[in-house]
Amino acid sequence: MRIIIRYFFRGLRLVLTPIVLLVEKLTTPKGKERSEQEQKKVDEVCKSLALYQFAACPFCVKVRKEIARLNLNIELRDAKNNDEHRDALLNGGGRVKVPCLRIEEGDKVQWMYESDDINQYLEQRFA
Repeated sequence: MRIIIRYFFRGLRLVLTPIVLLVEKLTTPKGKERSEQEQKKVDEVCKSLALYQFAACPFCVKVRKEIARLNLNIELRDAKNNDEHRDALLNGGGRVKVPCLRIEEGDKVQWMYESDDINQYLEQRFA
């Protein structure tokens, strides 16, 4: 019985993944307009940020939409298919849970989980 349930959810994921990605593509908002100089400053700050995520995770989609809306160039790190990123997330953040925003401030590194917290942080810092 357990194997039937496992294959059911794998099949469901196979069907839903392209739908989730298509909906994201169609509903992603246009980026915030900034002057070239302002955008360079924002890009420089974004170099200290990285988002650990899975492509089809709905909570990751929510954060990626906010990143697009704010026109931020934050590095996206695939923690599902890239073992190096997965290990970094586990060792640095303590668990493999996405989305997770890695915030580097000098020698200090903060790992922020929860899509609402990440979106609130990005909104406060870049809006």
